[in-house]
This record gives sequence, structure tokens and C-alpha cells, in this order.
Amino acid sequence: MGNELVINTTSHETRIALIENGTIAELYVERSRVKGIIGNIYKGRVVRVLPGMQAAFVDIGLEKAAFLYVADVFDAMDEYDSYIEPEEGEEPVPHPLHPIEELLQEGQELLVQISKEPIGTKGARITAHISLPGRHLVYMPTVDHVGISRRIEDEAERERLKEIVDRIKPVGGGFIVRTVSEGKSEEDLVADLHYLTKLWDEIAKKKDKAGAPTLIHSDLDVTQKVVRDILTESVERIVVDSKPEHDKIVQFISTFMPKMKYSIELYDEEEPIFDHFGLEVEISRALGRKVWLKSGGYIIIEQTEALTAIDVNTGRYVGKHNLEDTILKTNLEAVKEIAYQLRLRNLGGIIIIDFIDMEKEVNREKVYGALEEALKSDKSKTNILKISELGLVEMTRKRVRESLGRMMCEPCPYCEGRGYVKSKITVCHEIFRELRREMLDIRGTKVMLTVHPQVADLLYDEERRGLEELEKNFKKRITVRAKPGFHQEQFEVAVS
Repeated sequence: MGNELVINTTSHETRIALIENGTIAELYVERSRVKGIIGNIYKGRVVRVLPGMQAAFVDIGLEKAAFLYVADVFDAMDEYDSYIEPEEGEEPVPHPLHPIEELLQEGQELLVQISKEPIGTKGARITAHISLPGRHLVYMPTVDHVGISRRIEDEAERERLKEIVDRIKPVGGGFIVRTVSEGKSEEDLVADLHYLTKLWDEIAKKKDKAGAPTLIHSDLDVTQKVVRDILTESVERIVVDSKPEHDKIVQFISTFMPKMKYSIELYDEEEPIFDHFGLEVEISRALGRKVWLKSGGYIIIEQTEALTAIDVNTGRYVGKHNLEDTILKTNLEAVKEIAYQLRLRNLGGIIIIDFIDMEKEVNREKVYGALEEALKSDKSKTNILKISELGLVEMTRKRVRESLGRMMCEPCPYCEGRGYVKSKITVCHEIFRELRREMLDIRGTKVMLTVHPQVADLLYDEERRGLEELEKNFKKRITVRAKPGFHQEQFEVAVS
């Protein structure tokens, strides 16, 4: 079964699902109130230089100042002493030769680009190494360098592409050859190069005329980005439920990818398009904490501010032979699900996977190898460390935008993001302590206690003795009133 792009567009939201082998693999969401800003270029003003962190805060006109590392400032200085071969869509990372306080001063204006959207409480991450992605190439106007995507493994093809770009590129500018360029003609690369260099000329002219802070250039909207970056020969069909969006995609592909062979369909059935393709169920599943495996085992995914923890459990699966085989099978099944969930949920940063402990070294190697293999289809850069003696795997996954959970959910107002609430018994005992404190100041003989209905049931039943002791010791009558609208931890004490 070929891959498909399913696009749901309304006036307030666009959702794009990449379906691989009949299963949703990636989901992109952009809401009209919160447009994605990765790739946007701003003329900013430095508001604070931090020598201790070798970084600076730059006002680019957003709610929070953006963060700029010293390694992301060496664009106009031409002081790169070496390059790290970049991943697709990334610019070379230089080794800094000067401290940031020698490069930037407060009030200084400079051109910057968003490399990471604001995530959680952090502002956007920016870079002065401007990069303009096209279909086949990424143009870096401030760097004289040519890089080839690591995903192109054939050495002869790498040399062919490098020779073409070296020959056609403008003096002083640099390019990264994207994975999709493999096998493409010089004509394809030249067309991309001309478009990108013309775009940069327009940005440079606008920058000279604009004050700071201001937006200089907006990157494509989410639909155009996904079509540009994901639409390959492996995607056989695009299905979209909006006529204007359908026409916009056709125009975009005709302009920038005229040789692309594809099928695009306008979906006009009454049933919502994501329901028709069974995607809403998968999205709901991707927001859950527990994910069941086919064998009866399950994984738990906990996302915190600092990292994501994934715990593997055998659950209902008891196996057929021995414990070690049962554990191995569960871990191998979990590997596939974890790789799938990382892509679908767009989890990034530090990730800790707690596999079930395996006694045999050969089994640990099997699980590690399976994880490496499962992550090969992930376009985001990953780095995996070997399984420890405790069965833990530490890994990182490049994060440039909010995860699906943080985009579509917010902390629970009841538990304040803890993921749990105080038990009903704990609340009862808190009530007893509060009553002891307040009874001394209550002059009347009757006290009204208002609580959550389930707490009220407990006070009338198992915890009734505690109330009776208080009534006896303080010689006051305590009446319990259940209020359905109360939070489980909420209660009120009043004189009746």
C-alpha cells in the first residue's frame, strides 16, 4: 500500500496526516491563532548579552525575547575553522573563536531566523546562519560551503551532486543537497538554486529598509511545508477536503515541483475526512498515557519538562516458554511501538526508555539493534546510547516544535499537572485536622462541612468515627453536605 497525505482544512485549523502502510505515521497541526514560525526571518535587536552563558536575548517582536547562542552568531565574520557535516535542512555548526560579548552589544540590530519554536516556558531559539530551504537544496547565503545529506549513502551519487552544486553555486554562498535530490538532474538543481538566490535578494533588500524588531520573511504555511518536504515518489495520493486548499496545492506543485507525479483528490463526502480514514481514533490514542501492545503488554509514556520517560511492561502477556523469552518478545514489540509513537507524538529532547530487564547480553543487543533499525525511517535526528545493565536506554531526538501532547493539551487544572489527586481518605484526614484547628474559634454549636460527594460518602461510612470523636471532644454537631461541583480535594467549613 502506498503512502498518502490526508489534509483536513477549516477556517481555524489545518491538520495533515502522513499515512504509511495504512497507519498514521506523522501529524502536523497549525491553528490560525497560533501560526508556526520555524524558518521565519526577523530583523531583531539585542536586549541582553549573557557572558556567563555565552548567549544573548534578542527582541524580534514576539511575546518573549528569543535566545541566541554564540555558535549561532558567526555568520558575517567568516571565521569558521571547521564544519560538522549537517543533517538535512541544517546549517554547518562552527567552533566559536570569540566570546559573545566581543560579537554583540545591547541595542545592536541583526538578521536572525527561528530554528526552534517557543517550547513550554522557553522563548524561541534563533540563529544568524540564515538558511532557505527549497525542494532539492537548502541555501545558506552567509556560508561558503557545500554539504550533502547523510541519507544519500551512495558515494558516486554524493560526488556527482557535489560537483554540480560546486559548479553552479554563486560565490560566497553555500548549499546543502537534500535527500530528495538523489538521482535528480542538473536542471532540477539549477531551477531550485535560481529560486532561492532570488528569494535571498528580496530578503536582503527588505532588511536594509526595515527597522527592528520586525518580521522580514515568513516561511511557507504548514500545507506547503509538508508538500515541499514530504511529498516524494513514495506518496501516491493526496486527499484534501477543501477546494481552495486543493487548488493551492496544485498551483504550488506546478510551480515548484513540475516533474512530480502525484494524484490529488478533493474529498467531498458528508463524513469528516479524518473519521473516514480512521485517524481521529489514532490521534486520541496518541494523547493517552498508556499504549497497549498486541501481545497484552503495554508502554507508559510520561512527558516532563526535562525529559520523556517510557516504561515497558509485560502486562497481561505471560508467554509460552520461559520468562526471558517473554521479556524479549515484549521488549521487541515495544521497540516498534516506541519508534512509532516518537514520530506520531513528535517527542523530542532527552528520552529515557526503561525496557524490562534482560539477563542475557545477546538479548539486550537484539533489542538495541531493533531500536536502531526502527528509528531509521525517522526524519528527525536521533542519537542512542547502549542499553545499560538496568535495562535503560538513553537517547535524544531533535526537537524543533511542540510535541502533539503539548500542542493539543494543557495541564489539568485539578491536579495542576501532577497527574494525580489526593485520595479521598487523605482528604478526610485533612478535613479532620482543619476541623481541630477551627473548632476552638467557632462559638456556635453546629458546623456545616461541604465536600465532594465521594468524600461525603466516606465520611458517612468508613471515616464516621473520626467525625464522632470531634463532635464529642468539642461538643459541636457536624453536618456533612455533598456538593457535586466540588473538586475532590475541595472542602469548606462554616457555622450553620
